[in-house]
Amino acid sequence: MSTPSRKTARKPAAPVAPRGRQRLPTAGSDEKRERILKAAEALFDRYGYANTTIEQIVQALGVTKPFVYYYFRNKQEIFETLCWAPTEACFTVLDFAADDPRPAHEKAIDGLQRLIAATIAHYPAGFFPYREPQAFSPAYLKASRNVAQQFYRQFCALLDEGRASGHFDFRDTRITAQAACSLPGFLYNWYQPGGKLGPAEMVVELTDLASRVLGLRNPAPAPAPVPAPRKRASRTASPPQPQPQPQDPSPPRRRKSASSTSHSAS
Repeated sequence: MSTPSRKTARKPAAPVAPRGRQRLPTAGSDEKRERILKAAEALFDRYGYANTTIEQIVQALGVTKPFVYYYFRNKQEIFETLCWAPTEACFTVLDFAADDPRPAHEKAIDGLQRLIAATIAHYPAGFFPYREPQAFSPAYLKASRNVAQQFYRQFCALLDEGRASGHFDFRDTRITAQAACSLPGFLYNWYQPGGKLGPAEMVVELTDLASRVLGLRNPAPAPAPVPAPRKRASRTASPPQPQPQPQDPSPPRRRKSASSTSHSAS
């Protein structure tokens, strides 16, 4: 079964464009920038935004401060760059192709599954916006709010259409949408890799729970099998055979012998 195509629409504009003192990209600059982000992500996860310093990032990398400042202006730019990738990945999961033929309820469930998978795949940076919303600049918050609002407009429209078709059962659309999406949203409170369930199993489990929040109805039962029609007698069947005549059940009469006849005459 082929996977439905995705939109090739332009990605939402990022609120940060990490440049630091770098003016032109150079060979290996992306790799070095990723090294900085990876080291910072581990420190932010362990100590939080406020308790992480550029000095700690420098020490974790084994480089000098000018190396970090060459690619990023400050700590906040590093933090926001880390957080924008999961934000974009999560809130664009409903950007299906215009010619996607699937019904609304299937798109809604698929979008939820993609949202949960993207949240887990971007651990731990994907959890930072929930843990430390106060760390973001106004520009970042505005851009994040815009993509989130677009996501909920798409999601609520799919929910309304799915309810109208009889596949979802809920009352308030907005409350239901936010309740379903809160399942991946609250992962930051308890999720840890290496737990009882692996990432793929966690996605399946949470998608099933979110589907129940939407009131996803069970698929309609298969129709009862139609009884096979009775076979008609063949027109080329052999003619009926004559039935044997029933025999007379009474015992046969005994004939008198000649000797007994002559004896009685004498």
